[in-house]
Amino acid sequence: MAQLLLGDSCTVTIAHSRTKDLPDVVRAADIVVAAVGRPEMVPGDWIKEGATVIDVGINRIERDGKNKLVGDVDFESCKERAGAITPVPGGVGPMTIACLLANTVTACCRANGLAEPEGLTA
Repeated sequence: MAQLLLGDSCTVTIAHSRTKDLPDVVRAADIVVAAVGRPEMVPGDWIKEGATVIDVGINRIERDGKNKLVGDVDFESCKERAGAITPVPGGVGPMTIACLLANTVTACCRANGLAEPEGLTA
């Protein structure tokens, strides 16, 4: 994701769970891509008003005696501040599956000398 954003002339900051002043680093971002692997680690007060939040994380937790899937951001508090936010489940997962399937079809065509479907992959 960082390389794609850099390719479109974005300024990219990569941080991790132990980055010094992480809340302030996140608050400065116009786009937050969360892929930490910790359930609901990013609270809403870390999100800049109007920022785009892309939650790549998927975590299984127990809440109220039931198993639940949640992302790396606290969706309920983040949606109040974000201009756009991906839900978990149902956010980037379907896109990831579609891209993997497209790449599989392209690889199969290339491996077998078949014409690739137009516009499916680059």
